[in-house]
Amino acid sequence: MSIVPHESRVAVLLDCDNVNPEIVDHALLMAAQFGRVVVRRGYGNHATLAKRWQETLVRQAFTPCLQYQYAAGKNTADMALALDALEAMFDQRADTFCLVTSDSDFAYLCRKLRERGATVCIVGEAKTPEALRNACDQFFEWQPTESNAACEESLAPAPKDSHGKVEAPKPLPKRRPRFLVDAVSLLADGTTDGEVVLGTLGHYLKRTDPSFSPNAYGHSGLLNMIRTYDLLTASQAPGGHWLVKLAPQIESADV
Repeated sequence: MSIVPHESRVAVLLDCDNVNPEIVDHALLMAAQFGRVVVRRGYGNHATLAKRWQETLVRQAFTPCLQYQYAAGKNTADMALALDALEAMFDQRADTFCLVTSDSDFAYLCRKLRERGATVCIVGEAKTPEALRNACDQFFEWQPTESNAACEESLAPAPKDSHGKVEAPKPLPKRRPRFLVDAVSLLADGTTDGEVVLGTLGHYLKRTDPSFSPNAYGHSGLLNMIRTYDLLTASQAPGGHWLVKLAPQIESADV
């Protein structure tokens, strides 16, 4: 279930001079479990934002915050990120902060935000120092991997005509995207029963991808979609709401 109340307002702030652009998708998935992402900003110098970060910031609708270096060795982008975070907290635009960085200089910012009652998570690379990991409420480590398969194979083979040629299917084939299993695993982690409310899962999927719809994967609804997974199980609670959890894994016997 959600870690903090659903109405929490989340600010995702990227230290573009310090991390890889590929980390952003993972960061947004982590941030969405805390609430609605209302602030998206990326900080860096001209060389960083104008080259490898431009496509990512545009695609994920981040506001680029360009900071010129007025003197060699001075990182004005870090200072701008810290000031904007404090400003967003004081004017109550955000109460939860997701800092995407591996720079231990932000440890003090984390402590100040938490002292004021804000929730702070860090999404960083394996190089992130212990000082920064321990300064936040929750640390999420990102490791570069090959692009995950977006969807599993269709549950039914494509129809063929009398000549053996594949016909264009009229209804969408039913697909089982892996990210649904990952979402249940993330939200259920740390709960006493390992379950997540179906409505909470639906809200999370919408926060991570506003265009998400079970219909796009050939299913009439989220519950029907979940029922096609071997890795997930759904059960109805006494109150009438549905709960989803990872299916128990059967260990193979030793030979």
